[in-house]
This record gives sequence, structure tokens and C-alpha cells, in this order.
Amino acid sequence: MQSLTKMLLLGILIIILSINIIHASGVNKEELPVKLQLTKQLLTKPREGKGDQRPNIVFVICDAMDGRLVGRDDLLQMPNINNLAKNGVNFINAYTNSPICCPSRSALWSGRHTHITESWNNYKGLSKDYPTWAVLLEQAGYNTKIYGKTDYVSGSHSLSNRMEAWTRNVNFTLAQEGHPTPVLFGNESTTNVSTDWLLLPSITRWIQTNASKSSQPFLLYVGFTLPHPYNTPSSGKAAGGSTFKTSPYWLKKVNQSAVTIPKWIPLDQMHPVDYYETATKNCTSDFTTDEIHKIRAYYYAMCAETDAMFGVILDALKSNNLLQDSYVFFTADHGDLAMEHRQFYKMSMYEGSSHVPMVAMAPQRDNLKPGVVTTPVSLVDVFPTFMDIANVTHPQGLNGTSLLPLLQDPTSRHQSQDRPDYILSQYHGCNVNMSSYMLRQGDWKIVVYGDGKTTPPHLFNLATDPEELDDLVNKEPGKVKEMEQLLASIMDYPAVTTKVQDYNKQSFTEWKKSVGDKYSNKLANLRWWKDWQKAPKEYEKKIDEWLNS
Repeated sequence: MQSLTKMLLLGILIIILSINIIHASGVNKEELPVKLQLTKQLLTKPREGKGDQRPNIVFVICDAMDGRLVGRDDLLQMPNINNLAKNGVNFINAYTNSPICCPSRSALWSGRHTHITESWNNYKGLSKDYPTWAVLLEQAGYNTKIYGKTDYVSGSHSLSNRMEAWTRNVNFTLAQEGHPTPVLFGNESTTNVSTDWLLLPSITRWIQTNASKSSQPFLLYVGFTLPHPYNTPSSGKAAGGSTFKTSPYWLKKVNQSAVTIPKWIPLDQMHPVDYYETATKNCTSDFTTDEIHKIRAYYYAMCAETDAMFGVILDALKSNNLLQDSYVFFTADHGDLAMEHRQFYKMSMYEGSSHVPMVAMAPQRDNLKPGVVTTPVSLVDVFPTFMDIANVTHPQGLNGTSLLPLLQDPTSRHQSQDRPDYILSQYHGCNVNMSSYMLRQGDWKIVVYGDGKTTPPHLFNLATDPEELDDLVNKEPGKVKEMEQLLASIMDYPAVTTKVQDYNKQSFTEWKKSVGDKYSNKLANLRWWKDWQKAPKEYEKKIDEWLNS
């Protein structure tokens, strides 16, 4: 009892000191170090132990699944995800907050937007000791287990990846990725194409031997790497992921006649940012219709394989009677364009890249009605959702809004006064030559580039133009102005653009100093090596001009 009293007094003292520091320094609360903001929250630990009736949380996230594929039974077989959507809640307008792995996951794990955490690219994410929702749930009495890909911590990914992000404002356009290639692997009995299958025995064993017997509620996190494209060895040691690989077994799960060939805008008519993306993704050469069809079909087959692995987890939960007491979520960090807009991969604000699945089911004991949510949501909403499920006070500074009211109350699923009617996504990494900012509000989507002055934005009406081929930026100037003003009210995006540019120059300069006389050789052996070798001295000169500008 005395030790508990001492802990509470110590916590109160820390809070008082924190408040004094805040008032003395005049710092904006949103900019405070997150650890300081969480001090009060960590003292509000709910009850735990044998009598703890809080729900379990199962969160499964895959890599690079287009959210528009949920419910597309006419195109591919994903029975587990689709059944979850039919029996739970399907958020049909869910988005990533930054369409690339690490920045997207940084937003997911922190509940804060990219410009707040400064998770600019795949190399620049969160610190290792960041107080994520997994940390808070464990401190609040949850039995926590994490399997597979997390990818939100700074320092990961290849040198090529960060170099391409740092140098995106250099005056050259080099192919940075391998040519997108479909590869058929194995035969009609080959089910385990992805190494993600190796995770499942440990996961199912933990569910059976630990989760089912735990007196605490549990958090189970599973991160799959599929359906992210595989590395392309022919592109060299630093190859990116441009191989769409599957087996005949999974290809049978795809309705080939339903695979469409997307329309492309001619290269010379592309928006300048779109052209840079297409060129750096090695997609300016000619493609046959058969090639495009195969890339898209193989990608869908990879999604079918992902669904099957998710099904193994659902079966383990069901066989151990854990669905009665568990919230189950399925989502992705971003999508894949799969040759829409003459691109593959992510990094774009087009729907194929930015739109993610978000499907959830409440505990069966709650007997809640299934439904569809049209309200726009995004990955930053996950953090406050988990806090509400666990009955834990929200830490200050979260940018998301809890999904729990939308899960629990069918009448609130189309409108909610407690959450904004828009979502914000932004991108500052490789394959795009300037920062991009996207707002989705109702049927409208605007994408603003850089400082908003030197490069025209995109404006699309997704209700009338779901393929995003009819840019209305010149036809709807009033809507453009309205949405640009909304973006400016949310964030000072020109200042963020400048901050990223300064970070890129500083990071490259520090790296250049660190490698010394190996500088030229290092540059020549990155993912852009095929284009680089055409004029290495000229490209080095352009980098120098950028550094000195």
C-alpha cells in the first residue's frame, strides 16, 4: 500500500513538473515529446488479472493490398476477408496516411500524422523506444504478442531507398526500380509461395497455448509482407520489389475474364509528378496487353494467398473460442497500383496506392449488427480505437479519431459529428520529386504538390471518375480553392515541404562526408545503376548543383 501511494505521489509530481515546464517554455502541446505527454495516461492503468473482462484485440496488417478489392468476389477469391466484412464492419473509404511502408506504419503505430513525427521516408521513422499502442496496452495489463513485419522504426531499408528520397529534387530522372515482371512459381499444388507461411505455426501455437489460457485480455499483432512484390534479382544487389510472383494454385483463385486493362494517359500529357513516378518506376517502355494482364492477375493471386494465411489465424481463434471475446481487424499499410496510371508499387495518391482495406469485427458476445461505413477513415484512427477498446485514457497529441463508435452503433456509420469529414495523407519519400498532400472529403479528392504554387494540383470526383482519369483542376476552380484552404487550415504544408527539402540536403551531405573517397563508387552501385552508368560525371555534377543551390 505504501509503495502504491509513493508511485501515485511520484506520478502527480511528474505531472506538476511537466505542466510547469510547458508553461515556462511556451511550447505548443502538440509539439511536445510524446513521452512527456503520456505521463498522466500511464498512471490510469485499468484493472487486470483474473476478473479483467476487457476484449482481446487481434490486428492483422498486410503489405500493399488495394482496399478496393474487398468484396470483389467477381474478380478474386478472398473468402476470409470478405466474410469478416460481411459479418463485421467494412470501412469502404479507408486510407493510408502516407503511401509507403515505414511512414505509413509510423502513423499507424503513433496515431500521429507524418509531419508531426517527421517520418519522412523508409529510413526516417519513429525511435525504437516510442510509446506505441502496443507498449501502452502491455502497460495497461494486456498480454501482448507481435509477429512479423512492423517496420516503423528509423534506420531500416536499403541505402538506395533513402538515397532516392534524399536526391528527389536533383535535376535528373533515373529508373530506380526493376521493370515490373510477372513470375509463375511451382505447380497447381504449390500453396506456400510466401515466407509469411513460416509465421503461422508459431502464431497458432501461441493462440492455443497462451492466449486461450490467459487470465488477461490479449493483443495479437501479425504483420504479413505479402502481397508486396518480391525483389527482382536481375536489378542487382540493391534491387527493389518489382516481381509479381505466384503459383498456378493461387492463380486459379482469380477470374481472368474480370481482370481489366487500365487506361493510360499518354506520356507527353502526364502531370509532371506522375511522369517522374512512371519514369523512376521503370515504366516508360512499351508493355503488351498480355504483360499488363499478367501483372494484375498475379497481384490478385498474391492477395488471395494473403487471405488464406489470414484464414489460418481466424480458424485458430475460432477453434479456441476466442472470437467471442475479441475484436478482429484486417488492414494494409498501403495499396499497389498494379499498372494503373502506368505505374506499379505505391508512393502515389491514386486510389490503388492510397486506398487500404479496413475491416473489423466486434466480439461475438456483443451481438452487434454488421454494416458498411462510408465515412472516410485512416490508419491514425487505430491508436485511439485500441485505447477505447482497452478502456485506457487517450494520450495527448493523437491525430486520429476512434473507430469504436462506428463499430458499435449502426446509426452512426454514415455520419459522425465527433470526427472530421476528411482524411489527410501525405508523401515525402522516393520515386516522387516533391512532397504531396492529399485530402479525401466526400466524393472529392485533391492532391497538392510542394508549396502549392509551382506545380498544379490534381482534383478528382471519385463518384463520377473512379479511375481518376478526368482531372477537374481547371474545370472546378471553386472546389480547388475550397479544398486548398481546408488543407492550409490543417497544416502549413509549404513549411513542411521546406523542412523536408532541408532534411534531405542535410542527410545527403552527412552521408557524403561519412563515405569519403568511396562516394562515387557508392553512387554508381545503387538501384539506379543502369541509368547512372550512362553519364556518371554529369549526374554527380547535378547533385553538386543541388547541394549548392
